[in-house]
Amino acid sequence: MPTEKLTFSGHAGDRLAARLDLPEGPHLATALFAHCFTCGKDIVAARRIAARLAAEGIAVLRFDFTGLGHSAGEFRNTSFTSNVGDLHAAAEALAERGMAPSLLIGHSLGGAAVLKAARGIASSKAVVTIGAPFDPAHVTHNFGDALDRIARDGVGEVDLGGRPIQIGQGFVEDVRGEALAGDIAHLNRALLVLHAPRDAVVGIDNATRIFTAAKHPKSFVTLDDADHLITRGADAEYTATVIASWVQRYLDLSPPAPPPGAPEGVTRVSEADPDGFLQDVMAGRLHHALADEPRSYGGTDRGFDPLPSSWPRGWGPCTSMTIRMYARRKGWPLEHVSVDVTHDRVHAQDAQAADAPLDRFTRSITLVGALSPEQRQRLRAIADRCPVHRTLEGGARIETRLHDSPPAP
Repeated sequence: MPTEKLTFSGHAGDRLAARLDLPEGPHLATALFAHCFTCGKDIVAARRIAARLAAEGIAVLRFDFTGLGHSAGEFRNTSFTSNVGDLHAAAEALAERGMAPSLLIGHSLGGAAVLKAARGIASSKAVVTIGAPFDPAHVTHNFGDALDRIARDGVGEVDLGGRPIQIGQGFVEDVRGEALAGDIAHLNRALLVLHAPRDAVVGIDNATRIFTAAKHPKSFVTLDDADHLITRGADAEYTATVIASWVQRYLDLSPPAPPPGAPEGVTRVSEADPDGFLQDVMAGRLHHALADEPRSYGGTDRGFDPLPSSWPRGWGPCTSMTIRMYARRKGWPLEHVSVDVTHDRVHAQDAQAADAPLDRFTRSITLVGALSPEQRQRLRAIADRCPVHRTLEGGARIETRLHDSPPAP
């Protein structure tokens, strides 16, 4: 997916670092993602959810709160209220670009923040929480003995996941003074609550209280044995898929009409895991699937095997996997592969004159990375070694185009 780096002014005027993940096709809606406490915009769950939503035509802005990641400011001077202010600032920055967010997603304390911020973001229509606490003060349970030092000195160091973090007394007092029951009860937006029953950081009872306080439309989906940070790829993929499916009911995601003379449709394939072979496959707007290799061939077996699949579901993923396998073997700097596949019909008289079949398949390949022209052309040639491609060659006209690589984000 195309990704744009940008900055905007946070609640106190500090420059906050953000990534805007954009759809490769039409932009149908925008989501705003709030990360977990002290995490950052680039954690596994945020990246995977952004990629999955972008495949559905939903742009996603994920940013580092004040004092975290690549954002300016002092984290020890922030609070839950300032996080909510940063969310409002992010929504305003999107609105200035004509991309006001209609979907808000929050992970852990970020989930509590989007519940608090939602009513102040007029464009928002749906809210998703992932492992969110009902009471923002829940986060202080992780501070242990540091609470006494913070109260005595006004600031103290807290070890969170092996990282030392400076926490100010203002943060502690702020979260202790927050109550979300009223905000949830008067949310007036569709709500999806995602939570793992075995979450050892934020207990499942928090999801129960959020869900009970909310009015319909509301939904709850369990994340089974996922950990709090959704660190496993399979859990992040499941979370992303659930959100992408659920939100279809609450956002207007009608794509623009295709231009006259357009092919029957585009099957778009985009790598989901450059370290393996997992592929996102979109046929039209609503039909999504995953393609992967079996574990015995180096894959993770989280999607269909493209080799025995019928065209075009198998052709695009097979092409992408073949290119990735070759580039990995050569150690070439290939960052991402995407493949668009289209099919149309050749008129009978034209087919006869050209001694060609009635079916024509077109494949457009985009390679991202600092590849030399020779490497790009070699990968273009390797695409024809895809087993599904060889099968199609026997009975159809095939055209392959190699697109220029977009600038690296």
